[in-house]
Amino acid sequence: MKLQDGVYWYREKGVLDANTYVIRGEQTVLIDPGLGNYLGLLLKEMQEDDIAPKEVDVIAITHLHPDHCDSAAALKDVSGAKVAVHSSQWEYLDRLLEEASRVLGIEAKKFEVDFVFEDRLEHTELKIQHTPGHSPESICFFAVDKKTLISGDLVFDKGIGRTDLPFGNTEELINSINTVSALDTELLLPGHGAILKGRSNVKRNYDFIREHYLQWM
Repeated sequence: MKLQDGVYWYREKGVLDANTYVIRGEQTVLIDPGLGNYLGLLLKEMQEDDIAPKEVDVIAITHLHPDHCDSAAALKDVSGAKVAVHSSQWEYLDRLLEEASRVLGIEAKKFEVDFVFEDRLEHTELKIQHTPGHSPESICFFAVDKKTLISGDLVFDKGIGRTDLPFGNTEELINSINTVSALDTELLLPGHGAILKGRSNVKRNYDFIREHYLQWM
């Protein structure tokens, strides 16, 4: 589904899947390919938006939980895209993926990494914010000119990420939420559930989170 020029959203398909986002520009970036069981459905929906697998240049992820990255290797095979991870994700790559997959009761599917990035993704408008808490290597992608934040499992519509999975940290989650809430965001794209459109709605959501979650943590 096209949300605005160059921004596409594909809803999570079932249990242990995640929202997938495609950002088209000088390079086309697909963020969070989701669970492998649903890759065929994802590719079909992308084709309906005239996005062929071969058009994807880079596959990136918000964090190393299998509901977000399980199909990374399969998508790479189909598309020929390069898989990119943040430096914090590289540090945790194998052990966190294995631990999270074990806890969630599914087989860990490892993937080859083509390059590592830091505070921005080259040849794109995407800036990277390291946002530990839900997991130590979680990141958000912020498209400054589109005022669009892809938040992974940091914040949702009236919700926040859990910290009871391997390496989760509640204090870091709170700090990360406070950091991203200061960004000028008009479109909030979380890892699960509904998206939020409009600066006032995004602000109202952060206010709700502070009132109903952060003050009790």
